[in-house]
Amino acid sequence: KGVVTRYLFVQKVVNCCYNIERTDTMSYTIKPWQDLTIQDDYMFKLVMRRKPICKRMLEKILHVPIRDIRYSDDEKTMKFQYEGKGIRLDVYVADDKETVYDIEMQVRKPSDDGLYLRTRYYQSMIDMGLLEEGADYDELNPSYIIFICPFEPFDKGRHIYTFRNVCLEDTSLELRDGATKIFLSSVGTANDVAPDVKRFLEYVNGILSNDAFVQEIDQEIKRVKKLEEERVRYMTYAMKMQEERKEGIKEGREAMQHDLALKMLKDHKPIHEIVRYTELTENQIRKIAAENSNVSFGEESGSHV
Repeated sequence: KGVVTRYLFVQKVVNCCYNIERTDTMSYTIKPWQDLTIQDDYMFKLVMRRKPICKRMLEKILHVPIRDIRYSDDEKTMKFQYEGKGIRLDVYVADDKETVYDIEMQVRKPSDDGLYLRTRYYQSMIDMGLLEEGADYDELNPSYIIFICPFEPFDKGRHIYTFRNVCLEDTSLELRDGATKIFLSSVGTANDVAPDVKRFLEYVNGILSNDAFVQEIDQEIKRVKKLEEERVRYMTYAMKMQEERKEGIKEGREAMQHDLALKMLKDHKPIHEIVRYTELTENQIRKIAAENSNVSFGEESGSHV
């Protein structure tokens, strides 16, 4: 009875997955072009493609003059030979000193430590990309990964959090590996950034001020929204993302069904019961059994209802 109860619970999870797919497919709507803001990934990338805006933002955040920047791909995608997912970098630029910058608009906070681990993954992909371009490991470019967050990433009330690798026994000793991670929070309350940076972060939250830099960004967004070719590109991009999202949900559902069937096979449950709780066909279940030599069907007994 306990085993059946457990499978009923898992079946509810599977059904939940079905509901998510149906609900998301039916209710998912592409955000209208005219409603996009700086928080939206697509608009953020478009605005940051304006070199003066991107350059000024980096200078304001880092408090350093930058003579020039150059862009890599508009949305640099990094994929390598080994197993693993690729990543799309929002804005990937390099300055005249060959320092590389990855600037990300991170709208949602992942659960647990997902946000912080993401920077580690991005760093590894950036370094691999540089190595593939011919750099030696001891000549890797200095890099900055900058996350702009409309939420509090560390619950400390700051607008800016900067991380570098230091010795725990002597925090004055820095590793000097050239890697820096910066988190900007638009909901910070501390007096820890320059007024113009604070105005920019407020703009991320939807508050328009008279600050010259904020006005420049806002005018650029208004200008871009008048371009019909950009609207068409956005719709194409949004529909592609929607299809990828649907496919991801489908793959997740199929994986759950497969795992549930495998667990029931390991418990020697009869095939009719596995069909009932997984909604897989007998042929699909037999194929799973054939691929796993340590599982088998239980005896059929009683009613199949």
